[in-house]
Amino acid sequence: MSDIKINESRQVEDNAEEKEEEKDWVAAKAFFENLKTNKPRPPKPKNAVTVAVSSRTLFNMMAERLIYETEGVESYVGYQVEHENEPLKPGPAFPFVKALMTVNARLRELYPDGEELFDIVLMTNNHAQVGVRLINSINHYDLTIERFCMTGGKSPIGYLKAYMTNLYLSKDAEKVTEAIDEGIAAATMFMRDTENDLCDNQLRVAFDGDAVLFSDESEIIVKRSGLDSFFEHEKKFENKPLAQGPLKCFLEALGKLQRKFYAKNERLDCPIRTFLVTARSAASSGARVLKTLRSWGLEIDEALFLAGAPKGPLLQKIKPHIYFDDQMFHIEGAKELGTIGAHVPYGIGQKYHKGKLIEEPKKE
Repeated sequence: MSDIKINESRQVEDNAEEKEEEKDWVAAKAFFENLKTNKPRPPKPKNAVTVAVSSRTLFNMMAERLIYETEGVESYVGYQVEHENEPLKPGPAFPFVKALMTVNARLRELYPDGEELFDIVLMTNNHAQVGVRLINSINHYDLTIERFCMTGGKSPIGYLKAYMTNLYLSKDAEKVTEAIDEGIAAATMFMRDTENDLCDNQLRVAFDGDAVLFSDESEIIVKRSGLDSFFEHEKKFENKPLAQGPLKCFLEALGKLQRKFYAKNERLDCPIRTFLVTARSAASSGARVLKTLRSWGLEIDEALFLAGAPKGPLLQKIKPHIYFDDQMFHIEGAKELGTIGAHVPYGIGQKYHKGKLIEEPKKE
């Protein structure tokens, strides 16, 4: 009996703490709302879809990175301070961030007091001294990025959960792998080789299937036993949903925002459009993919089954702001034709390149 009373007492205390936190947030929000500004306020983190981007994905910092690698951190920081009034050039995540802002603008029109929005966080291991140039560059391009995390040379991965991150984009593959291991959707971004005009009134996001939206369980069978065994396996387990992959939660977050538009009868004019671009064959192995999405309660706007054909030419027509794939040769083919690629370092595909096993160096 005493244990029950103790548990009830703890529950009452927990509820009281949650109410106090809610009061604190409401008070802080009211204070900031009373301040006059034309800038939109960032949403409450627990309601937002938070996208964390590194400074090297948001901006093109190749020249600055070279200084860091060849001359060291002091020269790098000194250079950034000296050039802090010169805006950095856009990087691979820049068009994606602009498209997120476009969606937010539409959401604010439909839901003036709504909190379900994209929230963009600059997540960087840069030193605070470099922050002035980053802030100046963000203001120069009129980007709505109010939350910063500058860790002064330390890895920012430990902060991702604290910022309630739904997606993390970086140029550092090791940090991206760390984030995925922590259960956070993440990808390594690459600059496209050629310019390709992107849609300015709709966010377009393209996903590979296996080892991106779904686990790599089926891809393991392809690599180890060949296509015929894979087709047999997919037919046998057609009605068994695939396990989720590292980007499933981000598709889920996009779907949540899409439904905000559908609720206002804006389905045909929704500023978010999603694409599944997979090397799978439709007739031989496509049903399981579509049934898996259905079992998750998720929609995909366009499903494109290529049966092993190159993805680059099709992506060139789709013109996504970001394309997620677990295999680098697909990323390379896409960026050659002007698509912004985001590599997801997950699953058995990391051991292969163009279908061939990558030989690991022998241990001495």
